[in-house]
Amino acid sequence: MAQDMTLLWGSGSPPCWRIMIMLEEKELKGYNQKLLSFEKKEHKSKEVLDINPRGQLPAFKIKDYILNESYAACIFLEIQYKSQGTKLTPDCPMELALMYQRMFEGFSLLQKTGQVLYYDYNVPENERHESARTRNKEALTTEVKLWEGYLASSSGFLTGKTFSLSDVTVFPNIAYLFRSGLCEKRYPNLAKYYNGLKDRPSIKANWPPHWKESCECQVLLKDI
Repeated sequence: MAQDMTLLWGSGSPPCWRIMIMLEEKELKGYNQKLLSFEKKEHKSKEVLDINPRGQLPAFKIKDYILNESYAACIFLEIQYKSQGTKLTPDCPMELALMYQRMFEGFSLLQKTGQVLYYDYNVPENERHESARTRNKEALTTEVKLWEGYLASSSGFLTGKTFSLSDVTVFPNIAYLFRSGLCEKRYPNLAKYYNGLKDRPSIKANWPPHWKESCECQVLLKDI
């Protein structure tokens, strides 16, 4: 089945990582994959544009089905291969509702992280303001504190007592925070969650290659 799947991905991209974790959990081995370089602008190549006209990664398809949005891909894979590999959706309606809620809240976490990390990249030099940097950092701090609270009574997973779609989609965001210098001592619940899942086989097997090559974390979020 996996031979009909093609994934073009970039190292360290949370959306790419989500799909790779999902494929591992569903025991979909041997899919066609290719690591591309953001630095070399390979995500703007014809190879990518033929699958994802936005020129973004991931570019993912199953047969002729295009699923470039990582959340869409994860949900599709869970529904299509529900009886295969890890069951990633709870049966309890309350737990299912919370799972979806946390999944989609994950967008805010990644967006606010990006607004801090990529401010200089996205904003022309003559339009940059320290007040904007401060607002972005304050917004991210508030967001991270919210997630720290969510995990106060965690059983090791984001929602419920088992690994679910919320973990597949949100763990890469949290890993990205710590990779970028988030202080583990300041956020012990997030740190416990991160350290408890980073060696899970599906996560460890797809750990971003350039993170393996350089274990040194950045310090961009040390003040968050």
